[in-house]
Amino acid sequence: MSRLNYHHLYYFWRVAREGKLTRVAESLHLSQSALSAQIRKLEERMGKPLFERRNRTLVLTEAGRQVFNYAEVIFTKGEELESLISRGIEPEYQRLRIGMLSTMSRNFIEGFIAPLLDRDEHKVHFSLHARGMANLLDGLARHELDVVLTNTQLPPSDSPQAAWQSQLLARQPLSILGPPGSDPGTAFPEGYAGLRWVLPGEHHEIRRAFDGFCSLHQYEPEILAEADDMAMLRLLARDSGALSVLPEVVVKDELKQGRLTRFARLPNVYENFYAITLPREFMPTVVSELLARPLKDLA
Repeated sequence: MSRLNYHHLYYFWRVAREGKLTRVAESLHLSQSALSAQIRKLEERMGKPLFERRNRTLVLTEAGRQVFNYAEVIFTKGEELESLISRGIEPEYQRLRIGMLSTMSRNFIEGFIAPLLDRDEHKVHFSLHARGMANLLDGLARHELDVVLTNTQLPPSDSPQAAWQSQLLARQPLSILGPPGSDPGTAFPEGYAGLRWVLPGEHHEIRRAFDGFCSLHQYEPEILAEADDMAMLRLLARDSGALSVLPEVVVKDELKQGRLTRFARLPNVYENFYAITLPREFMPTVVSELLARPLKDLA
């Protein structure tokens, strides 16, 4: 019976993880052609192509993703075995790589990872990677990330490579916030004339929702500053003296401390928080646990 060649599988796994044939060949002291030949032998053994080239970049095929999932388990367990034999200590932690949209609320991220900070069993080593959306999805496709957190819904795609799974984690109503003492004391828009605002940029989903709300009430806000980054908006809302429109999770500490006050909530308008994953036969247990938490625990 023909057996799987684990050298070929290892070479494939390294290339799939690093995404660069040349870099892996150099680290293994092989020629690029020799490394390619080893991977071709694995593809012949599997009977399917495992990579396809796109703009000089190697991208995993559907079969390649399946083989990679198994290889990841095999060689990760191999590293744990080496640790056990050499040091007599079996690693007890899981590895978790979390991608997050660079502009989203750090308070929400902190709430999402909170269970990872206090685990007595099955310790987790996790890393956080802030990137733009395209970079995050690319990292997910290359299996550099286990899960991606975003506050932007993915657009529909007809590409079979974009087999993303998007799960709603939580939703937060949008609130009009401002420093204590600046409350107009009346329903919007009465009393808001002449007040200044710090808002997300005009292409941000929160901004589009607020612009629609203002249009409905024939109100023209006087804009002091715009920023897409939630961490920057938090500082502007806290220190500028202007009003802002944000999900309350962004400024939960300032609300608790009394540095900001909620004046009103926009009716039927929410910011949604999503987790994006790839279909995987071996989903890390810790990811499944985090995604199974009730919405109220993340709000």
